[in-house]
Amino acid sequence: MFILTENNNIAHHFIAELRDVTIQHDSMRFRRNLERLGELMAYEISKTMRYRPRVVETPLGFAHMQELEEQPVLVPILRAGLPFYQGFLNLFDRAPSAFIGAFRGQHAADFTFEIEMRYIAAPDLSSRELILIDPMLATGKSVLLTVEALMQYGKPNKIHIVSVIASREGVMYVQQHLPEAHLWTGALDKELNNQFYIVPGLGDAGDLAFGAKIST
Repeated sequence: MFILTENNNIAHHFIAELRDVTIQHDSMRFRRNLERLGELMAYEISKTMRYRPRVVETPLGFAHMQELEEQPVLVPILRAGLPFYQGFLNLFDRAPSAFIGAFRGQHAADFTFEIEMRYIAAPDLSSRELILIDPMLATGKSVLLTVEALMQYGKPNKIHIVSVIASREGVMYVQQHLPEAHLWTGALDKELNNQFYIVPGLGDAGDLAFGAKIST
């Protein structure tokens, strides 16, 4: 598992602003920080991908370079994943994308909840490298259901699961049920509260990015 803030780098600054209640009211800045972190994470993941040699003609000669062998398939989970996804798209600018609408249903009396999935659109995923993009990895349930739903479009050869903040519980759940996945996160938080939100976390990323939603 890769944790971006294990070492000192600019990601600490961006995540601190995402968490800060005095800055969160600026939704444009919130979205921009998610996008910046998407760019940083895309760069780190790019180091693990396959490349092939390419000779590039310059005005003064020829340069021997390396180019990405194949673009990954990017999969944001709507709606909170969209700004984070934009950062990945900035770097993998020719990548095909799949889109998933997955969200928490109503909480039951015992504080449990079901994941609802109402939208999915995807290209052929057969033998592709897949990057699943969601700012918050809380329980891990939506990630597992998303991966299961995507299998109808073909079996990828590699799955990356990327978050800005993950809980230890969610990480353990994904590692237990999807051990082949590669996990990437900006920061790892200790626990979930009784409503399954990450603590200290940052709150509801979708609401902070796009405005409060009405529960139905």
